[in-house]
Amino acid sequence: METNAENILNVTLIEPRFKHSTIFARFDELNGGESLTIHNDHDPKSLYYQLLAERGDIFAWEYLEQGPEWWKVKISKNK
Repeated sequence: METNAENILNVTLIEPRFKHSTIFARFDELNGGESLTIHNDHDPKSLYYQLLAERGDIFAWEYLEQGPEWWKVKISKNK
């Protein structure tokens, strides 16, 4: 798992079966107002729906880059 001080997670480096659980664990560690930026090689829209279903409307989802090679999404936990 690759991270840095800006709380960036390069999802492409995670084994596929652990991707969503890793992202959820990192999201759950956030305090209100903090964010996690994920880098992926495809649109992570299914993650958005899973996060909404399992955590509810407690986050903001902002695309910083939308392909065609990279998708970067900032996921912020609401205060």
